[in-house]
Amino acid sequence: MVATNHANIQDEQLESISQQPLHQVNTPFAKATFGMGCFWGCDSLFGATRGVLRTRVGYAGGTTEAPVYKNMGDHTEVIEIDYDPQKISYNELLDLFWNNHEYGLTTRIKRQYMSLILYHNEEQRVIAEANRIEEQIKRTPEQIITEIAPAGPFYPAENYHQKYRLQGHTDLAKSIGLTPELLHSSHVAARLNGYLIGVAGLEQFEEEAKLLGLTKDQVQYVREYVIQNEGGGIFC
Repeated sequence: MVATNHANIQDEQLESISQQPLHQVNTPFAKATFGMGCFWGCDSLFGATRGVLRTRVGYAGGTTEAPVYKNMGDHTEVIEIDYDPQKISYNELLDLFWNNHEYGLTTRIKRQYMSLILYHNEEQRVIAEANRIEEQIKRTPEQIITEIAPAGPFYPAENYHQKYRLQGHTDLAKSIGLTPELLHSSHVAARLNGYLIGVAGLEQFEEEAKLLGLTKDQVQYVREYVIQNEGGGIFC
């Protein structure tokens, strides 16, 4: 009953706001790039994390030119994150990285799905290496096999990989005006891609819904999926 009343209050607030999906945000940002297994799951995980502005998935870490999904050569599936360092720190992003690997931190698998941190500056390198030492202590006797390397070229994955969970909701994606270009750059698309599988939970979604430029019907649609999927898995 309380949850229903809260939802009604949110809906009344939404009716008084001119709705326009919030695709572009101009907040100053830093980048982080991680390989954590299949990139669909981490795209949802980080997309709905507070302080994250945009996400895109792709291939990086190797030397093969112009990789594609069917022929990525020596590259790894990664997520590239634009985040607001005033709202979330690199350390906090790494905490999500260490604790949400699809195939684990200590199991050696093919390079496509390896555990990988690609740093964008010296500060990130120092933080990442210190973090890896701390994680190794926690996980002994298992051996962490995460590689840390400088970020090189990032090759965006094909459009059908971007915001994969959101694209499964065709009518919602269409209703927010999602285009091939916005799959790579939209703020609201990144948020919805996580919320639809329950990432971050109902309380955060209710707090943020009115800021995302969604209509009452769009909010109600997403709300039902957040409730249904909260606490579930994020992996492929």
